[in-house]
Amino acid sequence: MENFAEYSHAITSLVVFTLVVLVMAPFSALAKQGKGLAPGATPQQDYSDNAYRLNRAYLNGTETLPAYVAVTMAAILLGVSPFWVNLLASVALVARLVMLVVHIRGVGKPHSGLRSVLFVLGWACMVVMGIMALVAAF
Repeated sequence: MENFAEYSHAITSLVVFTLVVLVMAPFSALAKQGKGLAPGATPQQDYSDNAYRLNRAYLNGTETLPAYVAVTMAAILLGVSPFWVNLLASVALVARLVMLVVHIRGVGKPHSGLRSVLFVLGWACMVVMGIMALVAAF
């Protein structure tokens, strides 16, 4: 375990991101149930609808989590600089958490604005970690 101690921020960010997605699942389900929707159904695409925004935030998390875990774990296992892995994983997590709040609260427009900036910031952190992992592999 000492080998991974230097990556404590990155590993913690993986756990936090995963827990956030897991906690969002029942809230999304309850919001959809409150609208009379069956399990697995998608609310009508209406950004002013809280159930729709909550469901989209949850789905965004489930869509992003696998890539986030993959590039972060690859960077850790391939020995990429702990400073950069911790920084990039932490920035991606913070961007994701702020994006979640923005999404659920309905701040801004559905297709642009702060939510898009936060998405791109988190995405860029993951891309950089992925590239760093590839470089370390070869």
